[in-house]
Amino acid sequence: MRLIPLDRLMIETDAPYLLPRDLQPKPRSRRNEPKYLPHVLATVAACRGEPPEAVAEATTSHALRFFGFE
Repeated sequence: MRLIPLDRLMIETDAPYLLPRDLQPKPRSRRNEPKYLPHVLATVAACRGEPPEAVAEATTSHALRFFGFE
């Protein structure tokens, strides 16, 4: 993950499937939802050794450019 340039990285939740394995407590429904995106962001930031705020800003900016919402 550290090899992916930050300006090329986007994050997602894989909703409604693939609930994060380390999510605690586990939701009863076992359904993944966009509300778990902060958890995904924190995990990506930790893997990269970067502050979550920096990763959030960069991935949001990249997603807006990618989808033409700039």
